[in-house]
Amino acid sequence: MLLEARVKISMDGRRRWIDNRMIERLWRSLKYECVCLNAFETGSEALKGIRAWISCYNEKPPHSSHGLLTPAEAYDTSDQNLNAAA
Repeated sequence: MLLEARVKISMDGRRRWIDNRMIERLWRSLKYECVCLNAFETGSEALKGIRAWISCYNEKPPHSSHGLLTPAEAYDTSDQNLNAAA
């Protein structure tokens, strides 16, 4: 059926399953470290708690995937590299 519709069946290259691993890891961490541990009563409480967690996630702990920089530091570094390349 897929071959008849000329659909390419591939997991290599762009849009493969592994492309989403970073955001999936972020959502998993958010779920288990924030949402599941707090019984938010209202949407505004959830928003406040999630914002605090994301701020802590971006500012506090260094991440090995960023060369032991915080995500905010890694973003600033990559932004400078992009400006230098332009």
